[in-house]
Amino acid sequence: MRKNFTDADLNRSVGNLLRLGVILSVATSLIGFIKLFSEGFQMPKKYKLLDMGNSSEKVWGHFWDSLCKGEGMAIIQLGILLLIFTPLMRIIFALIGYMKEKDYVYVIISSIVLAIMAISFFTGYAH
Repeated sequence: MRKNFTDADLNRSVGNLLRLGVILSVATSLIGFIKLFSEGFQMPKKYKLLDMGNSSEKVWGHFWDSLCKGEGMAIIQLGILLLIFTPLMRIIFALIGYMKEKDYVYVIISSIVLAIMAISFFTGYAH
């Protein structure tokens, strides 16, 4: 016999998802900090060298290259991205739960919130 999916199950699952996201983010960032300082990190003397321009492709390309090399700063940035994506995953997870519960009012509300977050994330580099 199959157990029905309840509000308590959804709340417990969402809580666990949020907890896991924060733990992964903190652990990743901590590893990045340790790696960064073991690399002998020093603050740059000229901050204008940090300017990547307005090109998001250049920023993401630099991030992925640095991450593939295992650089500490990129690992910290990955931890921050995990923290940013945690609430996004919460909305997606809740949306699936609401669909299972057939609570279509919350499905619509969650879809709208998800669309707003996606639009703001993908247009964040537009100037």
